[in-house]
Amino acid sequence: MSTRAATPTRREQILREAARLFAERGFHGVGVDEIGAAVGISGPGLYRHFAGKDAMLAELLVGISERLLTGGRRRVEEAADDPRALLASLVEGHIDFALDDRALITLHDRELDRLRDEDRKLVRQLQRQYVELWVAVVRELHPEVGEAEVRVAVHAVFGLLNSTPHLGALSREATESLLRRLAHGSFGALSG
Repeated sequence: MSTRAATPTRREQILREAARLFAERGFHGVGVDEIGAAVGISGPGLYRHFAGKDAMLAELLVGISERLLTGGRRRVEEAADDPRALLASLVEGHIDFALDDRALITLHDRELDRLRDEDRKLVRQLQRQYVELWVAVVRELHPEVGEAEVRVAVHAVFGLLNSTPHLGALSREATESLLRRLAHGSFGALSG
């Protein structure tokens, strides 16, 4: 399931273009006029939707963290009785995010420190909760492995999946398949 809505609102269009432009040229390398032009409105027209670029950045980074956590919690509810199915679902959801929202990954890597302290703390809090969903299911599947090792494995798999902004040689289908095999192989190696 994709982390994106099927028909984006004007606000979502603005955010998508802001993310793309920020990822391409950096937060400070993009003006509101350029973001507005990318969605067919004047730069000052953006202020009807956002207080400014800082608000866009915060909504982008807090928003994706919220969507990942919400999606992860939904997956837990849907497959709580089957840890293998749950892990597969979490992997699929994160692969969709990584392939659909490459600009947000780049933006997070480069611009997280530009957020106000309270927004940055919220992003980190949401991310920790998301990690805990993964840690719980991986520990259930690999009870012989210590929590610290599982936590490192989860972060390593995130690093693998979130490397998608640097990929591009394969089709989406081939990339999905490869990422799926690598993620499950990484977790399988915990028992080896």
